[in-house]
Amino acid sequence: MHEVNQILLHSVVIGIGATLVMDAWGWIQKRVFHAPPLDYALVARWLGHFSQGRFRHDSIMAATPVAGERAWGWIVHYAIGIVFAALPIALWGLEWVRNPTLGPALIVGVGTVVVPFFIMQPAFGIGIAGTRTPKPGITQIKSLAAHTSFAIGLFLAANAWAQLAWL
Repeated sequence: MHEVNQILLHSVVIGIGATLVMDAWGWIQKRVFHAPPLDYALVARWLGHFSQGRFRHDSIMAATPVAGERAWGWIVHYAIGIVFAALPIALWGLEWVRNPTLGPALIVGVGTVVVPFFIMQPAFGIGIAGTRTPKPGITQIKSLAAHTSFAIGLFLAANAWAQLAWL
């Protein structure tokens, strides 16, 4: 298989697996800690307003909903997971897929928290790293925990995939 196709396949499988782990953490967070995770419909709502030239909102919650935003939000969530899963493969190569280690998964997974902190949260109207929320520290911890769960998911999914793909 061509190397680009290999990278794409590995990114899709590992990205879906890592995103599933992140979603499992969101489920635990909601059920055990009574703290709801991000509503991915809001991500689609934000993206849906791009076509109207609107990239930032005073409050994404108050923005006009877009058609199918819940479904689109989940699709985008998994697509982003796949793109982020390509990063350790691009940076550490296919050898990381064959023999995954925790370090690259943590660097990439935890590092992806810069996206919500510096792009999404300001664009949603809640400030850099959620500083305009009622409890910024809690918002920051929740974001960091979600992305740490993604990092762990990268490692677990890559290990599971390595066992299946390299038989």
